[in-house]
Amino acid sequence: MRDAFSIDVDRILHSQAYTSYIDKTQVFYLVGHQGISHRVIHVQLLSRIARTIGRRLGLNDDLIEAVAIGHDIGHPPFGHDGEQYLDELCTQAGIGPFRHNVQAVQALERIEKGGKGLNLTLQVLDGILCHNGETTEQALCPETSLSFDDLDRKIELIRRGRTPPPMTMEGCLVRIVDTVSYIGRDIEDAISLGIISRGDIPRAASEVLGNTNGKIVYALVEDLIRHSEEGAISYSPRVFDALKDLKQFNYERIYLNPMVKAESSKIRTMYVLVFDRLMEDLLEKRPESRIRARFLARLDRGYEESHMPGEIVRDFIASLTDSAFLRLFRELFVPEVLEK
Repeated sequence: MRDAFSIDVDRILHSQAYTSYIDKTQVFYLVGHQGISHRVIHVQLLSRIARTIGRRLGLNDDLIEAVAIGHDIGHPPFGHDGEQYLDELCTQAGIGPFRHNVQAVQALERIEKGGKGLNLTLQVLDGILCHNGETTEQALCPETSLSFDDLDRKIELIRRGRTPPPMTMEGCLVRIVDTVSYIGRDIEDAISLGIISRGDIPRAASEVLGNTNGKIVYALVEDLIRHSEEGAISYSPRVFDALKDLKQFNYERIYLNPMVKAESSKIRTMYVLVFDRLMEDLLEKRPESRIRARFLARLDRGYEESHMPGEIVRDFIASLTDSAFLRLFRELFVPEVLEK
């Protein structure tokens, strides 16, 4: 009674990886403020905005939703900082770079359902793999792919730092709208935390897009609907230039702000200690280790036999929420107080 993409949406929604979104950082980690965005909010906003545009462009609603809600599943604890630290550790361990979009495919196809995977469609996996919220593109056209061999080829390109386009218009739309869904929201979060004020937003960009999240989203969505055409998702030059200016502002005043990075050196140290300890546990074949009890115990034997120790540690850490990572660190390295 449902098409394949609708089934994929439900499979992702009911996955362990999707549940972990609720406690994974978007930008601001270790923040007690109640209204700050986490990834679960980001993927839902992206899904909503992209489907609004997709309906006007005659695209497949379910395919858009599946790609949108699954696109950030590969993110490790503590946002892009965590991704950077895990990337360094994976490279040092000889298993290649860490890329969160590649890890999303790994999680969905090699870890979920006890290692059997969710058996998602090629179009959904391709859209998740080929999203890239760091890129800023005025127009994006799909690159026709026909097989899972093409997916493997794209994985290798991404590991080498390339950003191949998705195979569908729906995947292209999600990749473009990723920025739409976070750029204004991150500004609102930064204002709430006192990192910037609304008056700091560049005047040239605000004159075109507005200076609130609602106005920014509306301006970008309207422009994409007006200027996208058959075969391409695209902005007008004027709106695209304003978007680039606003994104540059976000990087300089928010993402790289010393207030946001205040605890980053501690997180890096924790990543190094946890990664090394888990590697040691696997190499020493310690049956009581956390990685065996909490990760390998729920996967079939074929997973462990087909993955190197570094890959297993990578997959375990990437699956953790921010809170679970902090708990694991305390268990491994903080002495317990013995009470009488």
